[in-house]
Amino acid sequence: MSFDIQGKLYEVFEEQQVSEKFRKREFVLEIPDGSFTQYCKFQLTQDKCNLIDNYKQGDEVKVTFNLTGKPFTKNGQTMYFTNLQAWRVEGAAANGGFGAPAGAPAQESAAPSFYSSDADNDLPF
Repeated sequence: MSFDIQGKLYEVFEEQQVSEKFRKREFVLEIPDGSFTQYCKFQLTQDKCNLIDNYKQGDEVKVTFNLTGKPFTKNGQTMYFTNLQAWRVEGAAANGGFGAPAGAPAQESAAPSFYSSDADNDLPF
């Protein structure tokens, strides 16, 4: 299940090589939430680590992510870890919105009208 959220890029961390086969990069979004501001940390992994390279602190971005969680038991105590696994990062357009994906039409033409004021086009029922 994926989610989208938008906010201001607050901090970007360096890429970490966790093991020989696993690397990750984390970043924080500043998200207004009524009277309070939320600071949520997201994680990019493997080939997605460079998705944040084109953005700088203060940029408005939209992040698409999966919410993951798992238990970890040590010495009979179980802890639960939650992760916001980002897999898409998009920048905000100049008008405050988000740009259309590449190849998407900029604007569709108006749909043809099916109604006419001509009396000849009236159906008899």
